[in-house]
Formats: sequence, structure tokens, C-alpha cells
Amino acid sequence: MPNLADLIEDFIKDMFREMPGGILEIQRNEMANRFRCAPSQINYVLTTRFTMERGYFVESRRGGGGYIRIKKLKIREDEFLKEIIEYIGDSISGSEARAIIARLKEEGIISDREREILNAAINRYNLAITLPERDKLRARILKAIITAIMDFEARKGGEL
Repeated sequence: MPNLADLIEDFIKDMFREMPGGILEIQRNEMANRFRCAPSQINYVLTTRFTMERGYFVESRRGGGGYIRIKKLKIREDEFLKEIIEYIGDSISGSEARAIIARLKEEGIISDREREILNAAINRYNLAITLPERDKLRARILKAIITAIMDFEARKGGEL
């Protein structure tokens, strides 16, 4: 059974599917009332689930007429993959890596099956070495896989 944060995230993502423009404005208090939760729960979802690495820009204006504007960033697949590789750098945490993998799935770059394989490949239990070496190895693995995806798309004549 999904938790409240999952339900709020899914609701916001469903709203994006209905709004082709890629920009969504919501009122924190209205969302909190809808889900019968504190406004801070809405803030938690926005700050943890709608981040730059997941492809969102969140802008907030407080006050009586305050709103939250969420913009889904749209970039070309090749640019996105290159930026991801640059973002990863020499080291990446497990949570950041999982967020990137989730975004790859969300953008249709990888399938559900590939997402599960990637998550298994970067899992700390499978990378049974100490930090910071584990985060460095995770970065190398993730960059190699993304590079392989780019090369595959280029060979098959994709728009990369």
C-alpha cells in the first residue's frame, strides 16, 4: 500500500499528464486539505520528489495568495543524457543514482525491466565496499550504462 508521500507524488504527476504545457500551479493549503495532511507534508514531497535531478523546477510564493509552481523540464534526450553524465561526476550516492534511474524511466529512455536491473547494479549491497569507494564505483557503473544507451541509440539511428 502506498504511503501518503507516494499518493501526493502520483497525484501531481497525473496533473502533469493532463496539462500539456509542462507547468503546474498548485496551492499548498488546498493540496493539504485534499490529502488531509499538514502543508509541511506537501513541502516534503516537493523537495524530495520534484527535484532538478528528477527533471523538475519548483518555485514557491508564500502568503495569502501563495502558490507553488512546478515546471517539468523538457530537454532533448541526448542533452539530457550528457547532462546526467556530467552531474554524476566522479561519485554519486545511492539515493541520487536511484533518482536519476527513475527519471530515465519517466522519460521513456529505459523500461521497467531495465530500471530494476540498473537499481540492482548500483545497490549498496551489491557494491559491498566501503565509502567513498562505493560511491565512486557506482558513478563509474552508471556513467558506463548511460554511455552504452547513448551509443546504442546512435547506432540504431535514434535522435541522439
